[in-house]
Amino acid sequence: MRRKSTLAAAVFTALVALLPLSPAASAGTGEGTGTDVIAWAPCEEEPAVECGTLAVPIDWSRPKGPTIDLALARRKATDPAARIGSMLINPGGPGGSGVDFAYSSPDFFTEEIRQRFDLVGFDPRGVGRSHPVVCSASLYNRMPPAIMTSQADFDRWTGYARKLRQDCRARTGPLYDHVDSVNVARDMDAIRAALGEAKLTYYGVSYGTLIGQMYAELFPHRIRAMALDSNMDHSLDVKRFLDTEAAGVEDAFDQFVGWCDHEAECVLHGQDVRQVWERLLAKARAGELYYPGVPDRPMTELQVLWQGVLGTEGPDWRLLAEMLRALDGGPLPDWVPPLPGRGPVAGELAELPTAVLCQDYRLPVRNYQEYAALLRSSARQAPDMRLNPMPIEDLPVCLGHPTTNPQHRLRYTGDVPLLLGTTMHDPSTPYSWTTNVARQLGPKAALLIYEGWGHRIYGKEECATVPIDDYLIAGIVPPPGFRCEVAGGSDTLRKPPTITWPTDDLPWATH
Repeated sequence: MRRKSTLAAAVFTALVALLPLSPAASAGTGEGTGTDVIAWAPCEEEPAVECGTLAVPIDWSRPKGPTIDLALARRKATDPAARIGSMLINPGGPGGSGVDFAYSSPDFFTEEIRQRFDLVGFDPRGVGRSHPVVCSASLYNRMPPAIMTSQADFDRWTGYARKLRQDCRARTGPLYDHVDSVNVARDMDAIRAALGEAKLTYYGVSYGTLIGQMYAELFPHRIRAMALDSNMDHSLDVKRFLDTEAAGVEDAFDQFVGWCDHEAECVLHGQDVRQVWERLLAKARAGELYYPGVPDRPMTELQVLWQGVLGTEGPDWRLLAEMLRALDGGPLPDWVPPLPGRGPVAGELAELPTAVLCQDYRLPVRNYQEYAALLRSSARQAPDMRLNPMPIEDLPVCLGHPTTNPQHRLRYTGDVPLLLGTTMHDPSTPYSWTTNVARQLGPKAALLIYEGWGHRIYGKEECATVPIDDYLIAGIVPPPGFRCEVAGGSDTLRKPPTITWPTDDLPWATH
């Protein structure tokens, strides 16, 4: 569930020509010849990786209609003799770059995976290098405060969301209405066919799990292996969506507070952490709290809440404690992350991957009374955090937006079990989401639970990573009820932190 993404977007300069073979037709037959479809060349940004493009229809109901080029990047298997095939990868978002994920894949995937698979990342339609959804930066920068406090605020947001949608559609073109995860899943099948793979091998994390789930619905018999790490739950209505997000981030914050209470390493050890937290929220509400290095505008209460999300995603409890101490008047940490949340953008255009979320999730709110009731419900789930700021920032943008892929229970009719991973204490894609998806899949779900913290499980512990590798390489599923215990107990919390704080404003966390 991003988000926001720590994989920084860069200018894609190695797009190459597409040879004259229809990827749409190839996807329809399930056949492809790989090099006949995609002309690969070394990426200018990362010469060890190959880059290319693949043309796909803007509207899959008109396969011979206008097309866009998807940006692809392929890091080839390091042991050709042991190579199994290609594996598609996606880091989430919406808005995360699969091209950047392929660039950084040696830092993420194990040597065993890199030996066996060509790792193929792609920027989904409407994102990054694949014809992004763009809007007027000046209009984007006039976005009202995310939290509404009156019917007047609600009316203002409704009018602004309509105007923003019209502007983004005009600047993006017809693709704007076709960026939901069903369309991305069809693109994935075109990529599979173009790579010459009879069946798909896929690893997706966070929002990348939703495109995997949609692929499983559309192409159930074309799956070789699908590992979905930190799952979206596409069955939730707006209240359950916000309530479970609030409950998840409150649970993660509770874990942080417990660590500070018990570990002297926490710079707030010996203090009432919840009292410090409430003091900072009160100062933000009064307009008296400033972020380090940002003296020109006070922090909002929502930006304080972002600290609680981002500091628990890795988790990076040490840095979170240092940041709270700094905001409370103490010394600065050695490194101060960028101010979280949406902020003004420079230039003429702003990208808006939130349009993907709006087309995937119907979030109907008719007036301020309904909106306020949703916030009160979230606050009951999260007395400290109040709410999860990620969906709350996006909900107003989606007011009145047509939803082309509305929520529904996952319908998968294939035979290959899907591997679902989750941590016990995930602030962004809550534990309950993955377990609910597993219930929807029934015996076709292989559930892997990491009894630890943070967002995603791959790479956290050997007992969480090896089962995913075994599944992707050999189709071995963990036994029913398998749980990965945290190695070393509380000693695990004293490992050096992994910095996972994002540098942009994508709505879903990805790593």
